[in-house]
Amino acid sequence: MKTKSTKYTAAILIAGGLMVGGCTKDFSQLNTPPTSVTSIDPGILLSKVEKDAAFSEGTETINIHVGSWIQYWAGGVVAPGSRYFQVTKTDNAVWAAHYTLLRNLGQIRNQELKGLENDPAGRTKLAIARILEISVWQRLTDLYGDVPFSQTTEFAGSVNNKPKYDKQEDIYKKLIADLDEALGKLNSSDLSYGNADFYYKGSVDSWKKFGNSLKLRLGMRIKYADPQLAEKVVKEAMAQSLLSDNKDNAAVPTFNNAQTTNANPVLQQMMTGSSDLRYLASGLVSTLTTKKDPRLTMIAAPTVNSQKSGPLEYKGIGVALTDEQLSGMIKDNFSTASMTTWFNQSLASPIPAYVFTYAEVCFFKAEAALKGWGAVPADAEKFYQDGIRAAMAQQPYNITAIPQTYIDAEFSLAGLTEEQQLEKIHTQKWIMLFGRDYEAFAEWRRTGYPKLVPGDNKGSTNGAIPRRAAYSNQEALLNTENYNEAVSRMANKDTYLSKVWWDQKK
Repeated sequence: MKTKSTKYTAAILIAGGLMVGGCTKDFSQLNTPPTSVTSIDPGILLSKVEKDAAFSEGTETINIHVGSWIQYWAGGVVAPGSRYFQVTKTDNAVWAAHYTLLRNLGQIRNQELKGLENDPAGRTKLAIARILEISVWQRLTDLYGDVPFSQTTEFAGSVNNKPKYDKQEDIYKKLIADLDEALGKLNSSDLSYGNADFYYKGSVDSWKKFGNSLKLRLGMRIKYADPQLAEKVVKEAMAQSLLSDNKDNAAVPTFNNAQTTNANPVLQQMMTGSSDLRYLASGLVSTLTTKKDPRLTMIAAPTVNSQKSGPLEYKGIGVALTDEQLSGMIKDNFSTASMTTWFNQSLASPIPAYVFTYAEVCFFKAEAALKGWGAVPADAEKFYQDGIRAAMAQQPYNITAIPQTYIDAEFSLAGLTEEQQLEKIHTQKWIMLFGRDYEAFAEWRRTGYPKLVPGDNKGSTNGAIPRRAAYSNQEALLNTENYNEAVSRMANKDTYLSKVWWDQKK
């Protein structure tokens, strides 16, 4: 979909062309500068979307917004940013950024490789771009619910300035069908993207694993909204090759000593942001501390005052604090992110920006097994354990020898109810997703785990943790009729309190 300014510009240019078309048949040639760019290498478009999509999950703005909702970050003395207030500027930016990603991918399909859908020169490239596009669409609709979908990302010459908002249920069904189609088009003998593909260097086998794993995620996300379809989709995905090792992780490499735009998003906070935006939330730190998780010291630094007087203490800041709570805050009593990993510019192997990992797949498989979807319930514990091991072995932790005390306390699912098992599975997934706020927010809303306690400040939600992002306010101005129709379908209108379609777990 074009952003509004781009779409209206396109419409004006088209109208202008019609008005002067009779002046000269060579008008387009006379008015095209000889050095102008009329085509873009699809590999460049793919690279840009992969990088921008990956980096956006852990940026400073999102950390203090969505990251505080799922209690990774708190915000220090600028904690009002985590107070559940509806922040129009952030909502607008997130909305526009996603449609920019989709517009770039749409250009591959509608312009650069159009007509090569069944040609080895374009077939697999188009399929890879489509799989990536589906992952972006899922994140967008997961954030907002109903969004403009079917009438967007068209060729520039046929832009719809006022697209309808498709229902999320319909979007999910189309994404699943389109993903199956794209997977069927992947062919290892075709031309691919090579080094332009940050994730897999154009490897068709790796993209098949990614696509099948994405299908698993799509299926699990609708588990409580459409159990019958979810079971079908999950079983189909479980029968195919999935991400099976940390070597299969989809990620974008980073460079600590390069420009800040190439550094891991979490590291960017130390390099460019306010020091008050580096404090960790009490929900994350207390969970790691209680579990005696070996990742604690790699995620959180001990408080400054405990380093001075000992013993070392790790303490996070509460989210959504009141003015009274903020007034008595002493920053040196709280933990920032660890300088040994996330904020370390001297790492020989910089932490990549993750997009989809083997550990996630393991946790999805564990949940599927509990339902008997593609595996038997007895397999759930092994999948769960595989997920913990994979999560700890990932950079920046690189933990291959997990303490036996942690194994004894966390690895068993025996004797627990299904809900208790789900809580353990999803708490571990939440820890693993640190640095990836959007996905963690989606999984927390879907499952209810971990059990997060909102802060005391009422914000825009009367003290409740948000359930979605709010639409860009430009939509209300420029696409009023369709915006109003979408809002009319929401229980709490266009606010953080309305739930998306799949958010139906009781």
